[in-house]
Amino acid sequence: MIELKTPAEIDRMHVAGRFVAEVLTEIGRLADVGVNLLDLEHHARGMIKRRGAESCYWDYAPSFGKGPFRNVICLSVNDAVLHGLPHDYTLRDGDVLTADLAVGIDGWVADSARTIVVGTAAEEDLRLIRATEEALEAAIEAARPGNRLGDISAAIWAVASGYGYPVNTEFGGHGIGRTMHEDLHVPNKGRAGRGLKLQPGLTLALEPWFARTTDRIVYDPDGWTIRSADGSRTAHSEHTVAITEDGPRVLTRRESEGG
Repeated sequence: MIELKTPAEIDRMHVAGRFVAEVLTEIGRLADVGVNLLDLEHHARGMIKRRGAESCYWDYAPSFGKGPFRNVICLSVNDAVLHGLPHDYTLRDGDVLTADLAVGIDGWVADSARTIVVGTAAEEDLRLIRATEEALEAAIEAARPGNRLGDISAAIWAVASGYGYPVNTEFGGHGIGRTMHEDLHVPNKGRAGRGLKLQPGLTLALEPWFARTTDRIVYDPDGWTIRSADGSRTAHSEHTVAITEDGPRVLTRRESEGG
């Protein structure tokens, strides 16, 4: 069932969204050569505890996972792109790191992800990250009343195609609000003018993610971490967005992004 949120409820989601943005900004600041992923995990735990927020990941146990997730943030490195299980790994110069976080505050949830390069950045990695960021902005622009769900998917696909990146459709965006995953799957590839008509009050997590040279994925033995099937590097950008009468409202925008 799709639940349309009132303006007041969207404001409450924005409270969670601002905090998610704050944590991701801090994780991006701390991530550096020589830093262990477990240190980033524990720093996120501390921020969540001090805020009185609730991690949406802790004890999360969907059908595709292997047992409950016992961390508060997903940290994915290089060819890993989704659901990266924080583990004993020390970041190296040139690593591509994706941090993905969803938390609830007072019963309302927000979800966001960003990819950065640790230390010295290779141009091809920056290009991949830039593609996901541009695809996300195109998706947000399409999230307007009267448009269709397929317009969002087509906007993402158009950017990926322009960069020459293949697109996986197994994992994509989703509805969000009282819980992390609500009805509506938003594929990162689709046809404009198709699908559900977008209405004010609809809240979505939009999340283009690309691998450089494949649309196929594989799972680590941990049962969670998803990687590109050919080992090529990956990137992932995500925001929680509310569709309003005045257009899209980004609830997880970081200060560094403006807007």
